[in-house]
Amino acid sequence: MGHHRRFLSAVVLCITLSLSLSGRQFELPLHSGSVRFAAIGDMGTGTQPQYDVASRMVESHKQFPFDFVITLGDNIYGGNNPADYKRKFEQPYSMLLNDGVKFYASLGNHDNAATQKAYKPFNMNGQQYYTYRKGNVQFYALDSNYLDPKEIDWLKKELQNSNADWKICYFHHPLYSSAKFHGPSLELRAILEPLFIVNHVQVVFTGHEHVYERLKPQNGIYYFIEGAAGELRPGDLKKTTQTAAGFDTDNSFLLVEISGDELDFQAISRTGKTVDYGSIMRPKIK
Repeated sequence: MGHHRRFLSAVVLCITLSLSLSGRQFELPLHSGSVRFAAIGDMGTGTQPQYDVASRMVESHKQFPFDFVITLGDNIYGGNNPADYKRKFEQPYSMLLNDGVKFYASLGNHDNAATQKAYKPFNMNGQQYYTYRKGNVQFYALDSNYLDPKEIDWLKKELQNSNADWKICYFHHPLYSSAKFHGPSLELRAILEPLFIVNHVQVVFTGHEHVYERLKPQNGIYYFIEGAAGELRPGDLKKTTQTAAGFDTDNSFLLVEISGDELDFQAISRTGKTVDYGSIMRPKIK
């Protein structure tokens, strides 16, 4: 079994995973001491699909007890009064919150920055961008809405100062995307990607596109889009050579486990089907 997993780690990201994987059973390794989290974006609708995905997250948490959730923006659509936060965040994720699962938010274009960065359950501590460390992983939550020189200087310094094995950035607007509605943010890519490359960022998570997509490695970096945890644009993904896997027929969320030099991931639909999975081995710094 160990040899089989090593083989998968070496080849799974060199091929395109078709949607025929839907429904196949896959279990994350649950390595002792691993960093375990979920990723959701564009979820704060307060509608039934959000609640359905949240219920699947609760079911997954029983088998794969992740410690925290990263949010990829558009956390609360519409109003910003207490009733909105209750209906669009506190109620759907109540069981996870009661189990001590923390949420670390990043801001989307539909979010009220002043209100959300002060909202304690989002753990932003009054900041629009911030960093934190879990085990051997350093996380950087960025604000891609207003990427000013101050934030860029901060990111450059924080990336340079971290000695973590893994450096993971997450924010709202994707640098690469095969979705038709928005497409890639080329201006952001021109600014951020050089910083990611020179400072050895391995993985980037974004939302904004209301689909799930895993891109083939771009300049050595693995990009994931998970913007379908509450919203959905059915049929929005185009067929491109840069897509490793995609799912745009239902809502979804993503589970991730990092242990040593291995990152395992599993994307799950609103109905509980596994729609993508695989392993990434941390690239060695030359």
